[in-house]
Amino acid sequence: MTSTIFASTSPTFPLLSVMVILPALGALVVALLPRERPDVAKLLGVIFSIATFALTLWVLFKFKTHPHLATTGKNGLAHSEGFQLIDRAHWIKPLGIDWFLGVDGISLWLVVLTGLLFPIGLLGADAHKNHKSYVAWMLLLEFGCLGTFVALDLFVFFIMFEIVLVPMYFLIIGWGYDDRKYAGTKFFLYTMLGSAFMLVSLVTLVTLHAHGHGGHLTFDLVQIVHDGGIAKTTARWLFAGFAIAFAVKVPLFPVHTWLPDAHTQAPTAGSVILAGVLLKLGTYGFLRFGLYLFPEAAVWFAPALVTLGVIGILYGAVTAAMQKDLKRIVAYSSVAHLGFIALGTFALTTQSIQGSVFQMVNHGITTPALFLLVGFIYERRHTREISKLGGMQKAAPILAAVFIFTVFASIGLPGLNGFAGEFLILVGSFLTREWWTVVAAIGVILAALYLLWAYQRVFHGTPDEDNANIKDLHWKEGAVLAPLLVLMLWLGLYPKPMLDRIKPSVDHLIAHVEQHSHYRQPAVSGGTPNEAIHLTHKEGAK
Repeated sequence: MTSTIFASTSPTFPLLSVMVILPALGALVVALLPRERPDVAKLLGVIFSIATFALTLWVLFKFKTHPHLATTGKNGLAHSEGFQLIDRAHWIKPLGIDWFLGVDGISLWLVVLTGLLFPIGLLGADAHKNHKSYVAWMLLLEFGCLGTFVALDLFVFFIMFEIVLVPMYFLIIGWGYDDRKYAGTKFFLYTMLGSAFMLVSLVTLVTLHAHGHGGHLTFDLVQIVHDGGIAKTTARWLFAGFAIAFAVKVPLFPVHTWLPDAHTQAPTAGSVILAGVLLKLGTYGFLRFGLYLFPEAAVWFAPALVTLGVIGILYGAVTAAMQKDLKRIVAYSSVAHLGFIALGTFALTTQSIQGSVFQMVNHGITTPALFLLVGFIYERRHTREISKLGGMQKAAPILAAVFIFTVFASIGLPGLNGFAGEFLILVGSFLTREWWTVVAAIGVILAALYLLWAYQRVFHGTPDEDNANIKDLHWKEGAVLAPLLVLMLWLGLYPKPMLDRIKPSVDHLIAHVEQHSHYRQPAVSGGTPNEAIHLTHKEGAK
């Protein structure tokens, strides 16, 4: 079997390939350093992660809001589907595997978010031991995350999707807290088991496509979607295999139980990346590979997935309110927030999916900031038990102010980033899922209750001797948080530039779902809101 690595067919500079490979190169460089130079390891890690972030900003700059959709040449089909900055290289020709990368409005902001969070994670939390391995694993993790978001070849996507498990596992068990081995093993087993279902579906899909097209093997996502030809029942089974893997990664109820343990036991930087980036691999997977590959099956499964999302919203909120550990409260809040994203995704309207993509980014900004703040508190008090905290506002007023600002953003206060995303999801979901949307709206109220109550118990009241003498937020800690705080305000006041780049890709995805299923998106005004769902169920019954 022969392979050609990076025989690129792209006529321009392979920006996406360089962006993806750079952190992997950084991981190799750091791994080769002498162990006795931890300062150099961290410095190199920060340099490589900042350089990668600069490349993601270059991707953002080069991305066109309304591109001319070329339809000629080897990459013409991908261009016509709205993908930009395409880089393609033959890899394993006999199996039809290419190094095939591209970005659209759905993946663009997740790429930029990934580039932003890794230097913040490295600067905002120290490893305390074995810096070389810690930084190397972080950079390898960034490689896998970026590769997942831009892969348009199913084989490349699966490899990248799985690569992230290894560095995150070692980050948890190597630099986590007391029960880190249990949490790391649980995380690894859950996600590996879910991915096994996706692997079976992926191989079956490629094989069936080859049988229907002269035995020609290809893992090209766009080509497989364009050719079609998968029977309805088969497509539903294949969607189920992908959906299990994505549901575990999100995670959706009831396969969410690994998440609170992993968050609680992971080091601060691990929690930042886990919440900000890794969980989005599942929500992104539903959009890119669930709805796009199997539109009819996605419509058929939508009621079940919306139900799981809404259960997750309520379950996450109620369980968060019962926690005694501050970090577990933030962890369970992620279950609720990701339930909102699932609701918006499978409500299947332009507004709801646009809100889901926007909310993926919002959650990736506010929740990592909360984990950093909890980490700062732990560094000062060496505990996260709320009963041992209290009255810290008097000694640390700036820390308290930043914490409550981030809480306001997380609960969706108007004027901050969380409001715009939740508003779009609720408005769009109400068009097709009225009662589920009403129930989900209760989760917004519950989020305010448990987060504000946690803030009150930690920062208000009369402090004991230990809490009365803690240090306020240091300027270095503030500098690490500053980009996230600015984005919370900026995206809350002016989300238009982000939404303008998301909407064309969402419109294309909705049109694709409508074209390949009996689903029709209901009009915003007039008609019966549930007409689309009723039509889908009626046709499905036939």
